[in-house]
Amino acid sequence: MPASTAHDRPGAGTERIASVAVIGMGYVGLPTALGLHAGGLSVIGIDHSEARLAAIRASDVDLIEADLRRLDKALREDGFTLTSDIGRLAEADAVMVCVPTPIDNHLMPDLEPLRAACTSLIEHVVPGQTLILTSTSFVGTTRRLLVEPLTAQGFTVGRDVFVASSPERIDPGNVTHTQAETPRVLGGVSEGCVSRARRLLSVLTPAVHEVGSPEAAEMTKLYENSFRAVNIALANEFAEICTALSLDPMEITEAAATKPYGFMRFDPGPGVGGHCIPCDPHYLLWQLRATRDQAPLVTQAMAAIAQRPRQIADRVLDTLSRSGRGLAGTRVIVVGVTYKPGVKDVRSSSALDIIGLLTAGGAQVGFHDPLVDEVRLPDGTLLRGAVRPDGADWDLALIHTEHPGHDYGWVADCPTVVDATYRFGPAAAAEPQAPSLSL
Repeated sequence: MPASTAHDRPGAGTERIASVAVIGMGYVGLPTALGLHAGGLSVIGIDHSEARLAAIRASDVDLIEADLRRLDKALREDGFTLTSDIGRLAEADAVMVCVPTPIDNHLMPDLEPLRAACTSLIEHVVPGQTLILTSTSFVGTTRRLLVEPLTAQGFTVGRDVFVASSPERIDPGNVTHTQAETPRVLGGVSEGCVSRARRLLSVLTPAVHEVGSPEAAEMTKLYENSFRAVNIALANEFAEICTALSLDPMEITEAAATKPYGFMRFDPGPGVGGHCIPCDPHYLLWQLRATRDQAPLVTQAMAAIAQRPRQIADRVLDTLSRSGRGLAGTRVIVVGVTYKPGVKDVRSSSALDIIGLLTAGGAQVGFHDPLVDEVRLPDGTLLRGAVRPDGADWDLALIHTEHPGHDYGWVADCPTVVDATYRFGPAAAAEPQAPSLSL
């Protein structure tokens, strides 16, 4: 075992957890840190980005109203520290890793942020700490990036340090299913690891569901989001089928949702985005390729999701074709570019791919989003949004994301409106009869 002992830090070696370091102050780490602080724990929030830390200190962050109030309170009180010094984690009784796990342009897992965080954690870990990995990743990540390196350094996991996996379940902008109301799945390396991790997680939510291993917890998260991906792909496919048969997709969806059993509602839309659905299933598929196993249903669902922006761009072209026009020279404004209503996040938003496709077809494309000033397209182009658009200045409006509480009355002045959400009010009267699309 390393030369340091469990007596190097007050409280070390006991089940008492009074302080927590949270690595990563993004969409998961910040709400997690605020929840822990509200629960009475001392929190050290660690992020390598000084710009992110400055934004948090200025409360210039995308949080639900309840968490914004928590942040305001935390910034005025002791016991809530923000720092870029990773070495500060050695002061804490527990550490939660909340860094992103994206995919690259080839749909391959980008483990660098998580690997770097775990490497830094191991360099500064002290005996007695409880370490919880919350980032979504492939099965075996916790053991590979934490348990094995710790063991190689002479720690006995379950005696000297305590390691567990509890993948995050935070839904940005969702005020219905808050962190406190959402159960957490927990898998530890040993009973002692589970006991200490449960003690910490219970500060965030009273419902902690234990599974038999970190691997089981990791697979649970992959199953959850693969389930969502498959059903989103199915909802979009049915929207295309309904359109081809001159039926309203939302009427059919709402009717099916009246069944109290055997059906779970998923609404069609312009595509997926954000941190989970476009990424997480690819961690599973990547791992299965290494073992030469297959998941044909998940594979097909992710292929369909990847093709969704192309379908929406084709719908715009087909709508224009019905009035004798093409994309070249057509002025198109995309309404809403975030990946979901009520959030400022444009990561992996299908709007960016759609804009790129329309631009490549010769359209003059702009966007309006009351939450976003500018976006960077996949080709690197920086596009600034229209602040107060006039519908008459555009030939077509494509509804991508409608944010609650904002006025979209100007859209009615657009000659043509294509509603990729299937729920936008003014669109029904403005859009010509929807064409049949290729699936």
